[in-house]
Amino acid sequence: MTVLPYKENKDGKKEQVAQMFNNISSKYDLLNRMLSVGIDILWRKAAIKKLKNEQPKVILDVATGTGDLAIEALSLKPEKVIGVDISEGMLSYGRKKLQERNLQDKITLHLGDSENLQFEDNTFDAVTVAFGARNFENLEAGLREIQRVLKPGGTLVVLEFSKPEMFPFKQVYNFYFKNILPLIGKMISSDNSAYTYLPESVQEFPYGEKFNQVLRNLGYQSVKCDPQTFGISSIYTAKK
Repeated sequence: MTVLPYKENKDGKKEQVAQMFNNISSKYDLLNRMLSVGIDILWRKAAIKKLKNEQPKVILDVATGTGDLAIEALSLKPEKVIGVDISEGMLSYGRKKLQERNLQDKITLHLGDSENLQFEDNTFDAVTVAFGARNFENLEAGLREIQRVLKPGGTLVVLEFSKPEMFPFKQVYNFYFKNILPLIGKMISSDNSAYTYLPESVQEFPYGEKFNQVLRNLGYQSVKCDPQTFGISSIYTAKK
C-alpha cells in the first residue's frame, strides 16, 4: 500500500512528500530533536561509523534534508560529500547550516530525485540515506538507482525507522508514536498531515529481514541490519 501525506490530494507520492517537507522545513530540525529526545543524533553517528573502515573519498547522501547526515559524514574526512533531496525548502535550510559552519566547500546540496540521480555510473564510494528510504515513491527503483551510481565494492548505508518488538517497550512506543508524536508535530509544524504520515509510513516500511531481502533481491551483497535503541530504528549496510 502506498502511504501518502495528503490523502485528499491527487498528486503522486513524490510530489506530496516534496510539498510536505517544504511545509515543515523551518521546524524540521527542532522537531527531530524534540520527538527523538536527541537520540537521532546518536543514530546518525552510528550510521556514519559503519563507513569508518571503508574511508570513502566521495560520498552521496540521498534524501539529505537539511544535511545532518552529510555533515556527520565529514568525520570520515572524505574529499567530497554531495547531498540531494526533492525538497527545496529543506535544502535551503541545509545551505544556511553549511554557511553558518563554513562548510560550503566540503558539502554541496542539490535538488534531486532518488529514482533519477543525475550522476554517472560508478561515481561514489559510499551512498547514505537517513530516514528517507520509506519516502521513496518506488523503493526498489530508488535502491537500483543508488546501486547504479555506487562504485563496484562501494557501500550503501541506510538509517531508517523500524518497529520495537520487545514487551513492554513495544506497547509504550507504539502509543507515543501513533498518538503523542502526531499531536506535537501538528502543534509545532502547523501541518496537520506530516506527523500522521510519519507513523503510517513507518508501519508500511519493510523493516529488518524484509528490507534485507529487498536489497539481496536487487543484487546487493554482504547485507546486514543493526537495530538501534530497542529497535526504534535500524542501520542497514550493503555492498555493490
